[in-house]
Amino acid sequence: MIFDVIIVGGGAAGFFTAIQIATQNPKLNVVILERGKEVLTKVKVSGGGRCNVTHAEFIPNELVKSYPRGQKELRGPFHTFCSGDTVAFFEERGVALKIEEDGRMFPESNSSQTIIDCFLAETEKLGVKVNTSCGVKYIRASTENESLWEVETSQGMLHSKKVVITTGSNPKIWQQLAQLGHTIIPLVASLFTFNIKDSRIDGLMGVSTPASVMLFDNKGNPIKLENGQKASAQGPLLITHWGVSGPAILKLSAWGARALATLNYQFKIQINWLPAYHQEEVLSELKELKTSEAKKVVFNSRPFDIPKRLWFKLLEVSEISQQQHWAELSNTHLQKLSEALTKATFQVNGKSTFKEEFVTAGGVDLKEINFKTYESKLCKNLYFAGEVMNIDAVTGGFNFQNAWTGGYIVAQAIAE
Repeated sequence: MIFDVIIVGGGAAGFFTAIQIATQNPKLNVVILERGKEVLTKVKVSGGGRCNVTHAEFIPNELVKSYPRGQKELRGPFHTFCSGDTVAFFEERGVALKIEEDGRMFPESNSSQTIIDCFLAETEKLGVKVNTSCGVKYIRASTENESLWEVETSQGMLHSKKVVITTGSNPKIWQQLAQLGHTIIPLVASLFTFNIKDSRIDGLMGVSTPASVMLFDNKGNPIKLENGQKASAQGPLLITHWGVSGPAILKLSAWGARALATLNYQFKIQINWLPAYHQEEVLSELKELKTSEAKKVVFNSRPFDIPKRLWFKLLEVSEISQQQHWAELSNTHLQKLSEALTKATFQVNGKSTFKEEFVTAGGVDLKEINFKTYESKLCKNLYFAGEVMNIDAVTGGFNFQNAWTGGYIVAQAIAE
């Protein structure tokens, strides 16, 4: 069979690309090949089953700042198709989106099935063929007709004028692309929590509070991120069963993906539970409290805006008893408490990833892709969209936006 376009990968990028191609040029014969029994499985589990479709950052030059890899390359594409265009796409098809406080955007239904149903209805309406349980064995230029691609699948041989790869983090497909001459940047985890076993946070699971954090290697040297800056971040931090997570941690895991992989995820994290203060300021305030609150029991007061359970734990590690009054605290007590509040250093041993929403850094080298069309610079009529490329983002709907933008621009190039 000869198709105009074969799309390899039945996920978010694959379906969006197919819909855009068939919309922009209904004459083209398009097929999606999915190796699994079901399509859009990652969409189903994303955002805790709600599907975080994009982020309410509508300015391209600001949007690119959420991409540790792909920031420079995505600036132009986002001027063609940005988050506002994503909102319009779904609303035109009866899927209303809502913005949450942190800027993440979800369907108003709070169900990823709404997005899946939208995509399935569109592909059916547009006549896009979807082949499931259809694994790709190899992709190569046809020996008989140089203008065609041969795609050998578990369901037989297919031919196509153009091929779009939207398989995400698929080592077998990357291996085939390498055989076609493409450079594949090795895979590392991009979004993960830090594993910490430490009595100072034992029993505090579920505590969330603003914090500023810095990362150091085990020799005490500051860790550098891919953009050359020191590994530091500020934002909500969540204490979990395994260690620490939350936006501040996930941001560092994304920007420091390669550096932390090189360290085998063995490093130190310094946490300031009072991000608005330096240690000297906290120590000065504690000394004032020793005088002004002299007769009060320390455990009965909470002078800083941090969760009560965390405050009690910090008092314990500073060797302050539940009966002690402020007046009874020594300078050593005050010094220890100020350090526990602003310079708590923990050893990180390993990582924990979100298995359902696994995001990785790595993939096709961006230097080998023309971002005006998303076509391979090495292989004519071979295109890419989504996480098959070495592009990834922090959490918040940005990875999906990369898929939508790439799919739209691929479709624009192919439809013409």
